[in-house]
Amino acid sequence: MIYYEKGSPTTLLTANDLKEGLFEALDKLGGGDKVLAIPPDYTRLPSRAGELTEFAWEYYGEKLTDILPALGTHTPMTDGQISQMFGETPRNLFRDHDWRNDVVTLGEVPAEFVKKVSKGAVDYTWPAQVNKLLIEGGFDTILSIGQVVPHEVVGMANYNKNIFVGTGGAEGINKSHFIGAAYGMEKMMGKADTPVRRIFNYASENFAAHLPIIYVQTVVGLNKDSKLQTYGLFIGDDFEVFDKAAKLSLEVNFEMLEKPLDKVIVYLDPTEFKSTWLGNKSIYRTRMAIADGGELFVLAPALKEFGEDKEIDKLIRKYGYFGTPVTLKAVDENEDLRNNLSAAAHLIHGSSEGRFSITYCPGKQEGNLTQKEIENVGYMYADIDEISKIYNPEKLKDGFNTLPNGEEVFYISNPAIGLWAFRDRFEY
Repeated sequence: MIYYEKGSPTTLLTANDLKEGLFEALDKLGGGDKVLAIPPDYTRLPSRAGELTEFAWEYYGEKLTDILPALGTHTPMTDGQISQMFGETPRNLFRDHDWRNDVVTLGEVPAEFVKKVSKGAVDYTWPAQVNKLLIEGGFDTILSIGQVVPHEVVGMANYNKNIFVGTGGAEGINKSHFIGAAYGMEKMMGKADTPVRRIFNYASENFAAHLPIIYVQTVVGLNKDSKLQTYGLFIGDDFEVFDKAAKLSLEVNFEMLEKPLDKVIVYLDPTEFKSTWLGNKSIYRTRMAIADGGELFVLAPALKEFGEDKEIDKLIRKYGYFGTPVTLKAVDENEDLRNNLSAAAHLIHGSSEGRFSITYCPGKQEGNLTQKEIENVGYMYADIDEISKIYNPEKLKDGFNTLPNGEEVFYISNPAIGLWAFRDRFEY
């Protein structure tokens, strides 16, 4: 059922619009004597989920007893990040999700189903895991808050991914990531109906129907002035509300290009991107747009680690981004990688498969990744100061730029909120 929907490629929703829309939906919903909010973490800062969570607290007051950021494998939020993202929302409401220890398994999606929807890419059961707070907390309303945007693992982010990955466990996260990688990320990105989504939907319908989850979903993108704009708000409790948001997201977050790109410059905001685990969105979201033999330069002034999780960071350093065949061979031959399939999936996602070059330009502050570390995992390295002089992010505009020397480059100021593809590479 849809409780609220508003959005179009020309809609501009203000903070007050979001508040009014949320309150209207919650009035229709009724109830809510004990409420849990599940927003994204700081890595989804542009989602407007922080404001919506604060509005939910204003609406429910002391009935909103817990806020569980959907960390997945990410690092727990700092007090500063919570304050910046969630405003005046009381700090004592926030809980940290431990993806290795704080989960329960609701049920197992059968291997036959997983094999069928993945077209034989994998053949194993998938556990529907969630943080135990969802089951043991006694909530009569669970607000899953977030942004629908193209995504490399599931096609389009949010909806039940926020539950099964954001509050999920090691096995569920590992296996779901690997399903997407084995099936092929380029066949899924920008689509609401994918093998991984069908598996999540199976779990929702068969194992989580008793959970009182309401999905609060925004659609946010860059407008023609390269400013963040909120285009939609969709609130409901089933796939239809997600499907509507996904269709709008495809209109405002996806750019279809008439020619492949020879050189792409991506800037990673230092407040958001400190790892390749997140920063590789610069690769995921542009790979269908870059020409064979093309170049991708990633300006990453705050890059200090590969994986946000220490174990995943070790695996990335050990095995590197050397393409699908090398990674699959490593999975077969090494138990540590076989036991952490989300890391294996990430290694596949983060390789261009030799089709185009990837050059990372980390900052020079103490603790940032070094040239040796960058090159050891299979990427090229370049000096950020030298590259920034040639391709100055303060002067480039999003999209095509022609430099004084006549060179044409394509600039992206935030890879997390878009998807770019050359028409001949995108599979409808």
